[in-house]
Amino acid sequence: MSNSAKSQRVSWPIVFTVVALIVAITTVIIFLRVESWPARTARQSTAALEKLGKNLGAVFVDIAHLQPRIIINNRIYMEQTAPVSELIVLSRRIDVEHEFLHTWVGSSKRVKLHGNFIAKAGFDLQEGLSIDVGPEQITVQLPHAQILGVEQQQLDFLAFENGLWNRISAQDLQSELSVLPQLAWKKAVETGLPGEAEQRLQRQLEERIHTAQPLRLVFKGSPEKKPK
Repeated sequence: MSNSAKSQRVSWPIVFTVVALIVAITTVIIFLRVESWPARTARQSTAALEKLGKNLGAVFVDIAHLQPRIIINNRIYMEQTAPVSELIVLSRRIDVEHEFLHTWVGSSKRVKLHGNFIAKAGFDLQEGLSIDVGPEQITVQLPHAQILGVEQQQLDFLAFENGLWNRISAQDLQSELSVLPQLAWKKAVETGLPGEAEQRLQRQLEERIHTAQPLRLVFKGSPEKKPK
């Protein structure tokens, strides 16, 4: 038998051994990659959510001048810092009138007032603001919008009539003037100003935040603040 034939018979087992070794090494590498894939994916996913959380925080710093509490995958990533206590998102002019009429022993006094106010609606940030960033949804939780204040811009006396012995006193004026801000506050609430403020904030966030996950605002607490 020739040396060439002997060489062929000897080399085939070696070839099979090398091929089997390569297949085994490849299998081990694939197994290790597959086994570590969930952990690597989780790390990449968490990093992406953390980056998103930072971006969302920056938006609120720009809009509200505060850093909200940020929660990522049910863990607190950043606590809230609030250099301001209120976020005003909507202002509107409110006009109100009030009339006082009092008769005593046939003598009548009458005062009629007209007031122009600027009502401001927004959010009391002392009640808390948090952002929960998850892979399926972004939830922004904050208190309901409310009337944060009314500022008088103008006051007109439409009527100021004294009776012969029933005169308008300083106490009468003080009492009637104090009614106007309450009426303005009540009118602002009744015309739906807090609800409009919530809708405006929703639009502002949607315009500034572009994410794959849907953005959901959750309002907590009382929907309005009654005038004192």
